[in-house]
Parts: sequence; structure tokens; C-alpha cells
Amino acid sequence: MLLDEAAEPKALPFSLLEKITNNFYYKNEIGSGGFAVVYKGMLKNGEVAVKRLRDAYKYEKEFLREVESLMKVKHKNIVQFLGYCVDIQGKVDRYNGKIIMADVQERLLCFVYLPNGTLNKHIKDTSCGTEWKTCYHIIKGICEGLHYLHSINIMHLDLKPSNILMDDNMIPKITDFGVSRNFEEMQTQTIATKMIGTIGYLAPEFHTNVITRKFDLYSLGIIIMEILTGKRESQPVESVLESWNSRLELSQGNQHYEQIRACAEIGIECIQDDPTKRPANMTHIMDRLAETERTEPSANAWMTRRPERSPRSFTSNPTGPIWTRPRSYC
Repeated sequence: MLLDEAAEPKALPFSLLEKITNNFYYKNEIGSGGFAVVYKGMLKNGEVAVKRLRDAYKYEKEFLREVESLMKVKHKNIVQFLGYCVDIQGKVDRYNGKIIMADVQERLLCFVYLPNGTLNKHIKDTSCGTEWKTCYHIIKGICEGLHYLHSINIMHLDLKPSNILMDDNMIPKITDFGVSRNFEEMQTQTIATKMIGTIGYLAPEFHTNVITRKFDLYSLGIIIMEILTGKRESQPVESVLESWNSRLELSQGNQHYEQIRACAEIGIECIQDDPTKRPANMTHIMDRLAETERTEPSANAWMTRRPERSPRSFTSNPTGPIWTRPRSYC
């Protein structure tokens, strides 16, 4: 098995995934979720992340749904999918005092390993800040990834910082498609039989069990506000600008000023309880961001009050989200 960005995802033998994770050794565990554990796998030419489902027979639908979505996607803001494994392993066990042979289902997914962790490892609280360019490129990257997914009719439905991985260049990569849905070209909604998503990022209409193309936009809005302010809540645009102005001297019409304003407006619009008041679609959001990039930054209109720091390490500051470099994948 070789890391090849151009290669298509393929079926992988269980024996290979077992070998590269050292028999799923607990010290190679780099993350876990509701129904899976993620391990680091070592190859001769790099590292991979191997997601192994717990009690695979219980989550067959989620596994198939994730594979269906991952086989369709290829984008710089989506985690690269390398392959999957569907296997049955024989296991000797004791049942009612007798030794029996049981079949154990194995369901695994393999991805490129991203050592810079998840977005929630970078957003901590409101006691420190980072340069705006880094924040903006993260927001824009998440938007580009979601725009791509919606353009091929994939609704993610569990967008949150812990499902966004960061590469060495702080480029965001959307991951975890276990609850995603693939819509038909003209389909506008579907019915969920149970609650999906994560409280805090979940669109308020989830209680109706109706999923529309605007479901993801609510989660996106929460993430944008969290990046801007460190809090998962709506705040007035002027308050967001004032928070950033406490660290940066901004003037109206400057590119960074307009980008912060636009991102705050997008975030606030996305987290409207009424889905009809959210942006029409991701294209609308991308167009709004593009407008701000046509404004040239002015060296005289924008400057930092403190010496420049590396985007990987930041010191204490009265306002703004904390950004730190994590030590693990998840």
C-alpha cells in the first residue's frame, strides 16, 4: 500500500490494516467517537489513519453511508480517503460453558493522516488571538469544502470543529461522513428516522426530522462565530469588529475589516432559527466572500499593535479565540 494522491479508494485487506497499526495497539489510538476508534498506521512512505468500527454489525448503515459519500469526493478541503475494509474474522469464544467459533464483522476506513489535529484543538476560549489571515483562510476553506459537497448533492449533517482536520499548513479538511445523506439532483429534503448531528451545532429544526439543504448552513454559522469570537452564539457584527479591533487597528473599507464584517454577517445569517432566513445556498456564501477579496488591503489602514508571531504559537491577549498547535490527530 502506497500513499498516492491520484489513486482511487480501493478495498484493503484486514491483515494489512492490522499490520500497519501493530494489531490495533492501544498506544496507536489517536481518536475515538460514538461508534469507532481511530488508529495511526505506519507505512514505509508515510502515515495513515485507520478508523475501526466498534460493534460493526450495529452500524452497517452508517458505514455504507460513509463509504458512499467518500467514494464520490475529491477536494482539497475534504480529508483524502484511501480505502475501506469489509471482513469477517473467526473468533473462538465461550458460550454457556462451551467453546464456540463466532464470526466477527470488521468494518474499517483508511485516510491520509493529518498530524495537526482537529479544529477544536485550536479553538479554546477567548483569552488569546491569532492573525486574521489564518482565521479567514480556515473559514474560507471550510466554506469551499461544504460548497463542494453540496454541489455534488452530499449533505454532511454533522459539521463541527472536531470533524474538521487541519493539515501542516492549517488548511481545513472536512471528515466523518457517517450520518451524511446523498440527495438526488432535484431533491430538497429527506426524513430522518432519528436525531443526527451534535447538540450545539445541530440546526433547531432537527426535532421535525426533516433534513433540508440548509441544515448544514446552521452548523457552518456556529463554527464561523466560534472562530471569530470563541463562543457558539450569535453576536452583533459591531461587537465582533470591536473585539478584533482591540488587537488590530482596522479602518472601514480595508480588506481585513470587510472580511471580518462579511464573515460575521454570514455566521449570523446562517444561525437563524428559521431556515428560510439563512443564505439561499453555499454559492451565495462563496460569492459574499469573493466580494471582500476584491478589496485590496492597505498597509496604512491595517497594522498589528504587537510584533508578528508565528501562526503556530500565540501568546496571551485580552480578546479573541485561542489558537494552539495540538499534539495529536484527534
